[in-house]
Amino acid sequence: MAIGGLGYLNQINRTNSSANSSIQKIVSGSQRPSAKNGASSYAIASRMNSNVGTAAQSRSNAQTANAMLNVAAGGVSSTVDALTSIKSQILQAANGTNQGSDISAIRSSIQQSVSTINDNANVEYNGMKLLDGSRSISVAGDTGYKTIKLGNLSSEGLGLTDNDGNLTLDLSSEEGINNALNTVDSALDKTLGMSTDIGAAQQGLVASEGNYTTMGESLTASLSTEDDTDIAAEMTKLRSAEAQNQLALHAQKMFMHNSAQVLSLLP
Repeated sequence: MAIGGLGYLNQINRTNSSANSSIQKIVSGSQRPSAKNGASSYAIASRMNSNVGTAAQSRSNAQTANAMLNVAAGGVSSTVDALTSIKSQILQAANGTNQGSDISAIRSSIQQSVSTINDNANVEYNGMKLLDGSRSISVAGDTGYKTIKLGNLSSEGLGLTDNDGNLTLDLSSEEGINNALNTVDSALDKTLGMSTDIGAAQQGLVASEGNYTTMGESLTASLSTEDDTDIAAEMTKLRSAEAQNQLALHAQKMFMHNSAQVLSLLP
């Protein structure tokens, strides 16, 4: 009688284990929610799942870096406009029809444009200044790091002011005006060069984002083929295990009841 009782208990344990295994697979969506479901296959699926996460994070990093570069590109574009305005004002100052008061007004207007340039140099993303020469953007991805250097587009960095913030553009003579035009042309070249660099970097980030998206989709599809649970099949197994469990429990109760009756008849 004891052997029969143990047999029912073993059956209950087996059906409980089978039911729990099916529940884990259904809940996780994975054929191998743990290493006990197949150590090597579990390791392969885990590695693939990790690669899916890596591709997703790499894509997110590229998107974030691109958002930062969008802010920088806006500042650079505004600086190009300011330098273009300064050049026009210098050319206006070169006209022989200006009086002293006109030159003073032009110089004041140029100073306002210089202030705009410095505002642009201090433009921030996530609390970080982008165009004051202090920032390089390192983009971490599945294939390694990509570093994007952002130069110094402050008025001092562009040669428009000295270390004390004084304007270096001399409008008082023909020689001074020619030197001022050369300074602004050099500043424009530097600024337009950075605009080109940022544009190229953004194109590269967009391409990387697309590559990471494709990579993630391919890995997800492969992982699905390799590891997705057949929900219908596992539900069938679960119902079968539950039914067997109920039968085993009923049999165990009957066995214990019959055993008690037999024992009650003994002298």
